[in-house]
Amino acid sequence: MKVLGIIPSRYGSSRFPGKPLIDLKGKSMIQRVYEQAKKCEAFTSVVVATDDKRIYDHVKTFGGEVMMTSDQHQSGTERCGEVIEKWTDFDLVVNIQGDEPLIRPEQLSDLIAVFEDESVEIATLVKAMYNEADIRNPNRIKVVRDDLKNGIYFSRSPIPHIANTPHDEWMNKTTFWKHIGIYAWRKAVLKNLLTFQPCELERLESLEQLRWLFHGYKIRTVETLIETPNIDAPEDVDAVLNLL
Repeated sequence: MKVLGIIPSRYGSSRFPGKPLIDLKGKSMIQRVYEQAKKCEAFTSVVVATDDKRIYDHVKTFGGEVMMTSDQHQSGTERCGEVIEKWTDFDLVVNIQGDEPLIRPEQLSDLIAVFEDESVEIATLVKAMYNEADIRNPNRIKVVRDDLKNGIYFSRSPIPHIANTPHDEWMNKTTFWKHIGIYAWRKAVLKNLLTFQPCELERLESLEQLRWLFHGYKIRTVETLIETPNIDAPEDVDAVLNLL
């Protein structure tokens, strides 16, 4: 299989404008994400997809592949869709988050490997949760799964709800799964997903993967023991610097 890794990268951010270009001990964030992705031997190619000339020019300076894309995209998925109109000779597409400078290549390899099963259409990573505060945090996305480990539903709410049990005992009753937002799609599947309009569930939860489930696609979840910190806002930088 030919596998294309795409790193969507926007300069504009309401919480942290310009964060792809911040310095992290001598390298920009986008350079660190790119170099980590390139360590994954399952990729045929890796490309940064941006809407900003400053990022485009910077990626060129460290020898990375980069493509200028529209500034009208509403999601990284849409930006990936524009890239595959030009980069056509691939079977799988992986959306690598541009704010995870410590992403591990083995996570990406595990995600790609699940497509050896020809029934897999979409795949994403999940990790067991052991912190009760995370379960109740709406910014930590939860998922419940079927017996084939396909995601049945994703939510900002704690799922499953454990009936007739005090909240402080929930952790002892089941494993809660946190969604880690790295996606892989078969190329034809991604093209079809981009033809769908948002559904009500997506609008209510603000989670685009619910659109895909609504239209009948299955999302295979791949368990990982690794969770690296991402940089959403300026206060997240120190956690990454401490690990570099």
